[in-house]
Amino acid sequence: MRLASYNIEWFNALFDEHGHPLEDNAPSSRYEISRADQLAALGIVFTAINADAVLVIEAPDQSTSRSCVKALENFARLYDLRTRKALIGFSNETQQEVALLYDPDVISARHDPKGNANGKTDAVDDPRFDGTLRMDLDIDGSLDTVNFAKPPLEIALRAGGAVLRLIGVHMKSKAPHGVRNPAQRLRLSIENRRKHLAECIWLRRRVVKHLRAGEPLIVLGDFNDGPGLDDYEQLFGRSGIEIVLGLDGPETERLFDPHAQLVIGSKQGARPTSARFYLSDPPRYFSSMLDYLMVSPDIAALGPRWRIWHPFDDPGCFRVPDLRDALLAASDHFPVSIDLSDAALLALGPPHRAKSHRRV
Repeated sequence: MRLASYNIEWFNALFDEHGHPLEDNAPSSRYEISRADQLAALGIVFTAINADAVLVIEAPDQSTSRSCVKALENFARLYDLRTRKALIGFSNETQQEVALLYDPDVISARHDPKGNANGKTDAVDDPRFDGTLRMDLDIDGSLDTVNFAKPPLEIALRAGGAVLRLIGVHMKSKAPHGVRNPAQRLRLSIENRRKHLAECIWLRRRVVKHLRAGEPLIVLGDFNDGPGLDDYEQLFGRSGIEIVLGLDGPETERLFDPHAQLVIGSKQGARPTSARFYLSDPPRYFSSMLDYLMVSPDIAALGPRWRIWHPFDDPGCFRVPDLRDALLAASDHFPVSIDLSDAALLALGPPHRAKSHRRV
């Protein structure tokens, strides 16, 4: 089984109000790339990664006038993808949903939120991700209100007989958008990092509950963070990645991702990257590791294989010009994937005959 996570830059802009893909020469939200070209590039990428399920970050909008599920399933139909069934959890107001696109012949999946449904009222213990958490963010002795900008998607997934818990995330961005002066930049940067860490702490609490219950767990998505990514991290002592991984806890309650391990262990040297952004002043590209697939100890012990589909760093992607160009055109992030063998799935659940698919 192959699972992937893919942040698709402004995917919503590629569909009309009825969820139909806009295959035309009008500009997409990608610089100097038409909507048709971005869609075609995405079709190539999805076909190449050949995943059984893809967590789509920045999925099309879900609202009273738009359907994320319809748009994703129309996209899958257009490019004849076997990941043709879509699933969404709690929608948000950013036009960037967190959704799952999967192959129903191989996987069954349902939105299965945990925590107390508090109806947006205050809660201290374990609110559902669409609710409100109260915690002291600035250590002033009073409780602050924490809400997820994009509530994580909690999935009960069955594949090859194994039953897994998936939590798909798109964590709070720390970028100080719209600043007018250095003082405002400093204030917004600290405020955004505080909110980001609060989301990570909330997520970590849910992770611990699953691990203590002995449930195989994968936490995947865009974490918008990593050790050493900005100067303000020093004010708080650790990154959100380190919080979610649980590196200060017992080994039985830690998550594992080899790319996170490399980033944490090599803050000054070479490190993996999953995203590539253009900076205009000075003109250059900036790369960072933002996308992860973190697994529980029981899954890590079964020898899964991770991959970043980077057009320059992954030899398999670099050797295929059409795929290399498609990865650059499709998004400012690259897919990350994990492969679990049939034997691993058998170890995680009762025997079950599932379809197998040739991988690249």
